[in-house]
Amino acid sequence: MTKRSISLNCDMGESFGAWTMGNDADVMPYIDMANIACGFHASDPQVMSQTIKLAESHEVKIGAHPSYPDLQGFGRRSMTMNPDEISSMLIYQIGALKGLCQSHNTDIHYVKPHGALYNDMQKDPVIFEAVLDAVSSFGLPLMTLAITENQTLLDLADRYDVPLLFEAFADRRYQANGQLAPRNLQDAVLHSTSDILSQVQQIAKYRKVRTIDGFSIDIEADTICVHGDNPQSIAVIAQIRELLAKENLSL
Repeated sequence: MTKRSISLNCDMGESFGAWTMGNDADVMPYIDMANIACGFHASDPQVMSQTIKLAESHEVKIGAHPSYPDLQGFGRRSMTMNPDEISSMLIYQIGALKGLCQSHNTDIHYVKPHGALYNDMQKDPVIFEAVLDAVSSFGLPLMTLAITENQTLLDLADRYDVPLLFEAFADRRYQANGQLAPRNLQDAVLHSTSDILSQVQQIAKYRKVRTIDGFSIDIEADTICVHGDNPQSIAVIAQIRELLAKENLSL
């Protein structure tokens, strides 16, 4: 098995108007990649612009973080949309962030869908293809769940010539099929420092993760996500950064 140097990413820029979410200023110095919300589940043009500037000040790569149009549900509710609607919706959001990036003399490096859209594209090749169709318009990589078994999705990415960045999660439990455990399940989100660090070490050192029902599955990740809306994961982000640095140096 070929080991990879693993980066750290976080969903950012999810405040909206007078409402503040996450702790972007404190988190940004520790991450490599910032997934910036594009206005459909959170954020607004001013927040997007401010987050771009913050990422640039810390030399953090910027990714577009588009979603279903679901401000009330924070993008965590699935929506019935046809493939053309999904592609157009994504092009609209990615294009908005790209325009703001260009105004700051920078650009987008990848795309990571948010919430329900992210989960839906893992399970439905039609949705995954609609996402690829939009992302290919910008010539960017797509960040997706680190599941190496799904040959259908891999073949679709090849067809659209879209590179994939495989992602694992520091603070989310997995199911035996490699999918994330739904948030409505008990213990689907890790809350203790020891549990979060243990999972990161499993992924980074052993390329495995223990599932919510006790299985051990292989997982080969390019990047690990820590959630900015999980106070426990933010509290240990410096330790996660240190752990990843040690594992990357040992490659």
